[in-house]
Amino acid sequence: MERRVSSPRSLQGEVTVPGDKSISHRAVLFNALADGSAHIRNFAPGQDCRSTVACLRNLGVAVEEPRPGVLVVHGVGLPGLAEPPDVLDAGNSGTTIRLLTGVLAAQPFLSVVTGDGSLRSRPMGRIIQPLRLMGAQIWARGGDSLAPLAIHGRPLQGVRHRLPVASAQLKSCLLLAGLFATGETVVEEPVASRDHTERLLRAMGADLSSQGNAVTVRPAKALRPLDIEVPGDISSAAAWLVAGAVHPHARVTIKGVGVNSTRTGIIDILREMGARITLSGQRDVGGEPVADLTVESSALRGHEEIAGALIPRAIDELPLVALAACFATGKTTIRDAQELRVKESDRVAVTAQELRRLGARIEERPDGMVVQGPTPLRGALGESHGDHRLAMLLGVAGALASGETVVSGADDVAVSYPGFWDDLASLSR
Repeated sequence: MERRVSSPRSLQGEVTVPGDKSISHRAVLFNALADGSAHIRNFAPGQDCRSTVACLRNLGVAVEEPRPGVLVVHGVGLPGLAEPPDVLDAGNSGTTIRLLTGVLAAQPFLSVVTGDGSLRSRPMGRIIQPLRLMGAQIWARGGDSLAPLAIHGRPLQGVRHRLPVASAQLKSCLLLAGLFATGETVVEEPVASRDHTERLLRAMGADLSSQGNAVTVRPAKALRPLDIEVPGDISSAAAWLVAGAVHPHARVTIKGVGVNSTRTGIIDILREMGARITLSGQRDVGGEPVADLTVESSALRGHEEIAGALIPRAIDELPLVALAACFATGKTTIRDAQELRVKESDRVAVTAQELRRLGARIEERPDGMVVQGPTPLRGALGESHGDHRLAMLLGVAGALASGETVVSGADDVAVSYPGFWDDLASLSR
């Protein structure tokens, strides 16, 4: 599907973004392993989280949806999953396949997990090898590096893992396996990644502790079901933060956004670039900090270096940072972000390619990008490359560029933010 976008005279109003995708995945999966039923409200509406629900139903978990955005999960307990009658399809969701593999590695049955063409090209050796050290039996394509994954569950032994990269998906996979293992499982990262798994598991009664960048989990006898109100997804809110900061006539409020400190790198980066972003109505929802975010038109300056510990706190939002940098005075450098190359697309390459089509001065680096601004962008034909984040990036770029931008693959936003185009229209004046 194509979408035509032009810059409005102003961007004004309020939006409520979908429930946080990362938390939604974990809420339904962890409650499926609990003893009892739980309600999940503001569940993310995108296809990624639907893939997790579909896989759980095929594993014998009853998941009801009495109304849109509300799930009732009837947990089967840690030992209660059933052998699936067919291949489990994770769709486009790396979170689904990686977290589920950590659970399936310990189940007393055979399972096969696959996904779409994009997911089948993403690296899986990073979960297979450490799970094998715990005693798992897993086989895969490409020298045991690519999905589909064939998993023959067996008893696991806890070990200590030091991860080569900061990755919440990899960390969560191993912590979930550790719930079923004998002895302690310790997962250490070079820098801390998002901690939604740790927060939820603790709230559900898991024996889990953190020290520095290391997390230790001990085998669990049971998890308590937990009713959860999922906060708005900051990765979706980031589109409006950048649009509002860059557009010359803008004031946008995003209601009820999760502001967990492991996810707010985008706010810190934009503020350091001069963006006027305020937080109000700060509160705690289901163990997660939440606030309303308001952004206003701002004079941005380049960011000398976005690197190190900032990267895992803003990994999914870095393409939008590159877009903001096109309008900032001076040079912006993003490095240590090689993880972007193994997302739904190679987001370093396609971000540079698509923004150059609009006139950006952007240089691709092995681990990031260098953007020189300010550079007025002009409308052009853009391609989403099957990546929901790129489709939204191009939508925001079209609202900031002169002329008309045509976004090919615009419906890819449905993976995480089905109402994105409607919200863009509602803010455009």
